[in-house]
This record gives sequence, C-alpha cells and structure tokens, in this order.
Amino acid sequence: MKDTSRHRISSIDMLRGVVMVIMALDHVRDYFHYDAFFYDPTDLSKTNTWLFFTRFITHFCAPVFVFLAGTSAFFVVRRRSKRSLSTWLIKRGLWLILVEITIMKVAWSFSLDYSIIILQVIWVLGVGMICLAGFIHLPGKWVIVLCLAGIAGHNLLDGYTPSGEIASGLWTVFHVQAFVDPGQLPFFIAYPILPWVFVMPLGYYFGEWYRPEVAPGLRIRRLFQLGGLLTLLFFLLRAVDLYGDPNAWSTENSLEFTILSFFNLTKYPPSLLYLLITLGPSMLFLAAAEKFSGRLGGQLVVIGRVPMFFYIVHVYVIHLLALLAAVYSGYAPSDMVIDFWINYQTELQGYGYGLGVVYLIWLLLVLGLYPLCYHYNLFKSSHRQYWWLSYL
Repeated sequence: MKDTSRHRISSIDMLRGVVMVIMALDHVRDYFHYDAFFYDPTDLSKTNTWLFFTRFITHFCAPVFVFLAGTSAFFVVRRRSKRSLSTWLIKRGLWLILVEITIMKVAWSFSLDYSIIILQVIWVLGVGMICLAGFIHLPGKWVIVLCLAGIAGHNLLDGYTPSGEIASGLWTVFHVQAFVDPGQLPFFIAYPILPWVFVMPLGYYFGEWYRPEVAPGLRIRRLFQLGGLLTLLFFLLRAVDLYGDPNAWSTENSLEFTILSFFNLTKYPPSLLYLLITLGPSMLFLAAAEKFSGRLGGQLVVIGRVPMFFYIVHVYVIHLLALLAAVYSGYAPSDMVIDFWINYQTELQGYGYGLGVVYLIWLLLVLGLYPLCYHYNLFKSSHRQYWWLSYL
C-alpha cells in the first residue's frame, strides 16, 4: 500500500511537472520570439500552425495548476484537521498574492515601478485558496454542484457590464480581463476570479479518488471515463457552437486554419470549452501516468514536486537571458525593463529569434533548471522541520 501511495502521488506530480515545463515554453516565447512583439500567436490572420500549436499546448498549464492545487490541499487535510487546513490555506493564499505583487512583479519587469500591478495566475491561485478555506466546511455535494454550475454557466455573463464605477471595477476583478483604477494604484486583472475559484474545489474533491482504499484499477477506469467524457463534451459543444465560448469558430481558407479556428478558445476568463479541452485530456494523462516509468518520468516528477520554486526561478532566468540577448543584439539594457508586459515593449520590436531558436532556448533552460529543482526537492524533503518550506 505504501508503494502504491507513492506511485499515485508520483502520477500527479508528473502531470504537474509536464505543465510546468510546457509553461516555460510559453514564457521563453514571450521573451525571445521575434514575432511576439508584433502580433498574438492566436491571431489567425497572422499566425502559422506551429506557432499556434506552441501557444495552444500552454493552455493546459493554468487549469491543471489550479485544479491540482485543490488536490494537494486534499492531501494536506489527511494530515491535519479541516480547521487547521483552512488556516493554512488562508495564510498560503495571502502569501501567494504577496508573491504576485512583489517577487513576480520584479521577475516579469525587472522594475520596482508600481505605477501598475498585473495580477496573474499566482494571484488567482491565492484567491482560490482563500475561497477553498471556506468551501471545505460546506457539504461536499453542494460544493461540487455549485462549482460545476459556476464553470458551466459563467459564460452566460459574457458581455455583461454593471452600471456604476465601483460595480464595474468589482465586476472586472471577477469576470473581465481589464484595468481597474481605484485612484492611486491601478491594477490589470489578467486572471479574473471567475471561474477559477470553482476549479480548485473540484480538484480538492477529486482527491477522494486517491484515497488508499480506492483500488488503482478502479481509479484508472474512472480517470479514463471522466477524461473521455470531458473531451467528448468539448467536441460536441464546439461543433454545434451554440454555447461555451464567446468566440465562434469559422470556416477558413484551408482545412488547416479551420481546425485552428476550432481550437481558438478564450482564456481570459477561461471559457467552459477551454476548461473542457484542457482538464479532459489531463485526466487521460493521469490515467496513463499511473503506469509511466523511466528516467524522463522521474525527472518530471521532481519538477512537479517543487512547482513554486520552478515558477519563480524560471521567470528570473528567462528575463535575465533575454536581457543579455537583447544587449548582444544591440539594444539597451533599459529596453528589458518592462513598463507593462514584454510583448508591448515597442522598443524591442526587431529583437528576437525564430521559433526554432525559441525551442532550443526552452530545452536548454529546462535542462539547466532541473539540477536546481532536484537539489531543492532533496533539501525540502529532508528538512520538513522548516515550516516556511511549505510556502515555496
């Protein structure tokens, strides 16, 4: 049973490791790809298949990251009371929000200028944990029904704008990717709260399938069934195109681009279809990962066990390497001090490399960061007496 438990946890860590590595590809593309400074990779009038695919596969990162954060909380509650878990979730949630506006703010921009703050995935993880601290005290069936309804129904609110400055600002925080300017400290809400706060509790109750008394064979069948159902539901809903994403797909000049249009989904906030096509295949991966073995799988597990460490370090390393590359290309170091977001830095138009170089840099980055993750994981595992390690 002990070995089985480790194997189950390893499959979850492996999935988390995969999405962390894929996430790094998107960030390398942001800082190194020539075309990233001119157009969005999902703009069908300008993109190409390989670039679109490079962006599309990174869509799996945030949903899996948020979902598995809930699953990790379920594992924590097996070692402590729900009251203790709630306290831990609130503290960790507040810590993540602080990390977003300090450590990650500097990582993305190389600047201490707080004329604007961008709230991204770490912020929404923090808010999700604070909300989960309350959700775990409600009847589980009620929470699951509420979360499914919130995820399935939030697209009914697309296009809704309340009247009044305060109400409009609050609604932006909840459901619109936009600026919020309360007066002295403007924010850009990159990740609105809805429906992310409903994804995390589902991940929490998903942990029930990983209780020791659940037979591995039964769990694998459930994972294949759930993953297959979610994926099939995506294709059915997208085909009829009546609901599930604010952007309809269209018939393009070629079959290739028609397929791209079919998979061109809304991430900010994540549509129902976006979550179906990312979480569905992720369940299928989890089912298959129970039987994965080998060196590569073990390395992904290591990265998946230190996701926050990898996240913070990889952004600093990418930005530093990009600064060196820009200087080598004849740009001023100050051009890599970002005002808002790297792709909006007009001074950098003309800088960058082709997609093949982006993939090479990404590969070297992951290979270079793995030893750091390996040794940090060893340190974290052998120094559990340090409570603060649970926050990194």
